[in-house]
Amino acid sequence: MSFTDLFRQGDAVTQVVAVLLLAMSVASWVVILWKTWMLQRARAGVARSTAAFWQAASLADARQKVQAFDREALVLPLIAASEESPSGSLAAAGDRSQQLTRLLRSALHAVLGRLQFGQVLLATVGSTAPFVGLLGTVWGIYHALTGIANAGQITIDKVSGPVGEALVMTAAGLAVAIPAVLGYNIFGRLIARIEADLEGFAFDLRELLTHGARQPAEAE
Repeated sequence: MSFTDLFRQGDAVTQVVAVLLLAMSVASWVVILWKTWMLQRARAGVARSTAAFWQAASLADARQKVQAFDREALVLPLIAASEESPSGSLAAAGDRSQQLTRLLRSALHAVLGRLQFGQVLLATVGSTAPFVGLLGTVWGIYHALTGIANAGQITIDKVSGPVGEALVMTAAGLAVAIPAVLGYNIFGRLIARIEADLEGFAFDLRELLTHGARQPAEAE
């Protein structure tokens, strides 16, 4: 019996569960493939961008160098936020150090939100897919018991179809949940490393701008 035949012989509940598992699987794999590509670029881009920034001779030169490496635009928003000068509002209250702290924190939260995008979906799929598959399992067993009760006797043709549905739904729920859970955990570790690098850069940038950038002494 193929999966198509199994799907066709199932009732509305079985078909809804199968379609839902398929949609969850497609959505999670799209997120997994996209985040794998994006986080690889982000990790390399942040490392190269921060290195280029600190090797620059001036802030203007640093910004130009960072633009060549920051392909995911994770470091540039922090530099842009540090160049803002709020005025005429409570955002301008306090000294320059406090202003930079607020600006860099807001920019950092926006950047981290982009890195975290898709994590909620993976966590949701990983935690709910087994229960969706379990619903199909319970429904299949219910069909088997109903067939036995109506037939008045145990026959293989009354049991094999519903039990097959139950086993397929159980396996499908696990097959959808396992990649989502693995992806969530792996991406969480990668995001935590990138987040630590960005927070460190934001702190060092605030210290640099608070105490003033010292230009290299010109050769006499």
